[in-house]
Amino acid sequence: MREELKRHFPFLSERQLDLYEQFAREFLSWNEKINLISRKDTENLFVHHILHSLAIAKVCEFKPMCRVLDIGTGGGFPGLPLAIMFPQTEFVLVDSIGKKIKVVEAVSEALGLQNVKPMQTRAEKVQEKFDFIVSRAVTNLEDFIPWTKGKFSKINYHDLPNGILYLKGGDLKEELSKIKNQYNVYDIDTWFKDEFFQTKKVVYLKG
Repeated sequence: MREELKRHFPFLSERQLDLYEQFAREFLSWNEKINLISRKDTENLFVHHILHSLAIAKVCEFKPMCRVLDIGTGGGFPGLPLAIMFPQTEFVLVDSIGKKIKVVEAVSEALGLQNVKPMQTRAEKVQEKFDFIVSRAVTNLEDFIPWTKGKFSKINYHDLPNGILYLKGGDLKEELSKIKNQYNVYDIDTWFKDEFFQTKKVVYLKG
């Protein structure tokens, strides 16, 4: 894991690399108690969950003071791997299921992440403003977009205008044909060569 992270993200410090290793240990320990990912998938934690989450960082490098909302974070993906990478960006991780947020709280506390705010709530109830909203295939985009309404800051200071960065797999033509938002689709296997990423995308939708 460490060498692969260094190869893909050479700017990561040794401290950040240590945190990714600690994150994996903490997450797997919690996964024994609360089933967040399937037991069969635990050996693929790095590629299927951590590296997959970090594909978003290949599309947008969050700047200091940026605010990011992770909707339906589950066990902390993609929010926690991104929070380690961008320590000066504030991440609000929401999920309606209490036991999942309990894990996010415990893991972020164990890692000493000061830039993570876990919340047990539904996305529609979040009243704050954000630069970006991230998520990992919690539902189809047509249903997801209304959850983000009114949540974007009007001030843009990234190269990419404020919007949604959504991790999704498979053929998205039909799903995207129903979307009115301006969008771009990025193939993750452009950056990460593991077979797992062959059908995986980052979908950016302007907010």
